[in-house]
Amino acid sequence: MVQSVDASKNLASDPRNREVVRAAGRDPQQGNLETPINSSALTTWYINNLPAYRPGLTPFRRGLEIGMAHGYLLFGPFAKLGPLRNAPNANLAGMLGSIGLVVILTACLSLYANSNPGKPFASVTVPNPPDSFNTKEGWNNFASAFLIGGIGGAIVAYFLTSNLGFLQSIGG
Repeated sequence: MVQSVDASKNLASDPRNREVVRAAGRDPQQGNLETPINSSALTTWYINNLPAYRPGLTPFRRGLEIGMAHGYLLFGPFAKLGPLRNAPNANLAGMLGSIGLVVILTACLSLYANSNPGKPFASVTVPNPPDSFNTKEGWNNFASAFLIGGIGGAIVAYFLTSNLGFLQSIGG
């Protein structure tokens, strides 16, 4: 049986929650909550040092760093968990699969860029989002660099995995 919830009772009405969960900036109209996780110094430092939010980077540099990480990390699941994981050309299939997904993700970024995105939302964790995400041109630069970085990351992962025996013999 489903019980109805009283709309007037919210998180802030419970005295235990008032100690740790509160409205961001003490303004409940913002619709954002400060919790011990999203408002801690460690979380704020970590999120604000990611390439998407790090100050002083161009949209191209942001896209390149994020694309390289995605291309490199997408290779593993495609090569080692995909349907061709036991085939002799599993690494090649993993590289092609990760490049294909990077191309699809770039198309999605381009679609979003051309939908006239608004100003990024300032939150508790990211109080000053970068201005590079305010324009269509910034998003398109980000998307093109994401494609270049993603393909490069997948190729690097392919060559490292394919030449693993040689690289281990060099190390000792």
